[in-house]
Amino acid sequence: MHGAARAGRLVVGFAPGLSVSPAVRAFARTHPAVEIELLQLNWHEKAEALRDGRVDVGFLRHPFDAEGIHTVPVGSEPKVLCLPTTHPLASRRRLTLAGLDGETVLDFQARRTATVEEKLELIAAGRGIALLPRSVARSYSRPDLVHRPVTDVPPTEICLAVLEGRRDEHLDDFLTTAAHVLSEHRS
Repeated sequence: MHGAARAGRLVVGFAPGLSVSPAVRAFARTHPAVEIELLQLNWHEKAEALRDGRVDVGFLRHPFDAEGIHTVPVGSEPKVLCLPTTHPLASRRRLTLAGLDGETVLDFQARRTATVEEKLELIAAGRGIALLPRSVARSYSRPDLVHRPVTDVPPTEICLAVLEGRRDEHLDDFLTTAAHVLSEHRS
């Protein structure tokens, strides 16, 4: 079992586009002696980073393999379609899934990309389009890409995640603080 939290240190992993800083600031005010390290996680390493001990807690989006992982829901966010500015659908204000028929949609199953930047480069190069969480589209805004709402796509659930059975005073305090702050921050 990874012991970073017991040593007065917490490693907090976060998904691209999500900002865990409000929770970190709130926790640091009441636990100034606990060192907090932040680690951005790529698409494919959400739960794995908890399992292999790189992070003590994750601020993540579903879906991921949650077996053996305790999650605390903190909100949701819509997905948007990311596409090149030159794409015929770029002029539409809103889209539906039916309107994407025949398009090459870059998803995790169709093309595994290591980073957000790699996926955005593929989209900008005209290799496909992608549904992204709105916070990712906003965080990685580029002049050659646009994002449009897709009205019939369910929102992405956002949560805090820790290994089941993992108990540590600092970790428990961080989860309580983060759940409160991040739920409030997302509303």
